[in-house]
Amino acid sequence: MANIVREIKEIGSHAVDIYDFLLAGMDKRVTQYPLMHNPFPMSAILIGYLFFVLYLGPSIMAKRKAFQLKEAMIAYNLMLVALSVFIVYEFLMSGWATTYTWRCDPVDTSDSPEALRMVRVAWLFWFSKIIELMDTVFFVLRKKHGQITFLHIFHHSFMPWTWWWGICLAPGGMGSFHAMVNSTVHIIMYFYYGLSAAGPRFQKFLWWKKYMTAIQLTQFVLISLHATQYYFMDSCNYQFPTILTLIWIYGTFFFFLFSNFWFQAYVKGKRLPKQDVKSCQNGTAVYTNDKHLENNNSATNGSARHENGSAHTGKMKKA
Repeated sequence: MANIVREIKEIGSHAVDIYDFLLAGMDKRVTQYPLMHNPFPMSAILIGYLFFVLYLGPSIMAKRKAFQLKEAMIAYNLMLVALSVFIVYEFLMSGWATTYTWRCDPVDTSDSPEALRMVRVAWLFWFSKIIELMDTVFFVLRKKHGQITFLHIFHHSFMPWTWWWGICLAPGGMGSFHAMVNSTVHIIMYFYYGLSAAGPRFQKFLWWKKYMTAIQLTQFVLISLHATQYYFMDSCNYQFPTILTLIWIYGTFFFFLFSNFWFQAYVKGKRLPKQDVKSCQNGTAVYTNDKHLENNNSATNGSARHENGSAHTGKMKKA
């Protein structure tokens, strides 16, 4: 027992040493931004998020009707489209379209306007991940429990936590490539969600839902390939190769998770309602998360009216 206690103390001591080492290596230019002094506020937000979406939210909504939230969702999604456009522009102007080579690009640790601009957009990208936690909150309030998958929750909680450490240590350089690509994808993704939330009249513009996952998969391929090139360079002065390794692992891991989603949803058809599976097999599917529920409601109402009409006709015949 004494040996076990001693080992636990040693592990705890090593963990504290690693934590102190990481904090000592933090980029001082980042600490002036909100939630960046230490990881505890950020961790508390993510723990609260998990508690709400996994337990508190479903418990509150169990005996309540689902909220519609149409106007709020349209505004939210369009706001994220605008924010993502701004983030991509700032990444480009901070180096990717000006001084970066798109190969070996170290972090600029100076206080030049361009370097400080990169620090700012790196933080803004991280903060956008905190805002995007509302995705799941909307699912809970609208009782879309089928959308709250392991992939969704893991992506929304793991990404902000890891990126916090990323911008604390390396705000910029070749490690920021995946942030710029991710923001580009989010322009398309949240534009789709905004149209979807607008209602049935926009259904004809949503034929490309299936390709959203393909766009996500392309994103992870680009991220992994960009990180991989570091290991084939004769020399590269990027200061944080460990971060590139983590980015490569991240891109590859999520590629397989999203590939499984693609296979389950569009090959096996498990995530589509029956009528949409048949349409998809015929190559004519138009499916959205919001629209399919409306279609089902309309079909139910239509069937009820048809049954009522048939019953009424039968009574007339008997009369």
